[in-house]
Amino acid sequence: MRKVPQQARSRAMVERIVDAARIVLVRDGYESFTTNRVADQAHVSPGSLYQYFPDKSALVTEVMNRWSAEISDRVAASLPGAGPVDVRDPGSVRSIADALLTALEADAGLLRIVWEELPAVRHRAAQHALELRVRELLSVYLSAAGVPVGDPAVRAWVIVMAVENVAVRWVLDRPRISREALLDEFTALAGGYGQRG
Repeated sequence: MRKVPQQARSRAMVERIVDAARIVLVRDGYESFTTNRVADQAHVSPGSLYQYFPDKSALVTEVMNRWSAEISDRVAASLPGAGPVDVRDPGSVRSIADALLTALEADAGLLRIVWEELPAVRHRAAQHALELRVRELLSVYLSAAGVPVGDPAVRAWVIVMAVENVAVRWVLDRPRISREALLDEFTALAGGYGQRG
């Protein structure tokens, strides 16, 4: 952002602008996304928008950062209630995979833009930040669970990468695989680690 809003009225305007940017990005796609369309959607002048966001890229970055934080927070919120994640416990693994699916499904339109339309250079940093946060959370919980074989950080990376990529494609492609069947497969994948212990 070009400047941080200080007054409540300015903060409210910035929130309207970011909300409008998200709507326009999903509705019109990345190629047709413009600051003028966002200003129209937010009911502000282009000059007001430019006070806080210098260009299209800055707006998209803000939308991406907030969206990544939302997904990360939803997945993180699913962890503490269950305690340490033990890959030998199908219920724990299933609840994490379910939380990730739910978080991704919450805004499938934006997910499609991120995965299929945004230039990779624009969204890789946000995607890496999300993956890192979820992976770190999972690694801590795997360590706390005391699963005896292997490095919890490596295990967390494999599980997060596998679940994230399959979950994204399931949300976007809607293959003839039920949610329950997918969750069963995620549970079996992670459960393989427990069998090694």
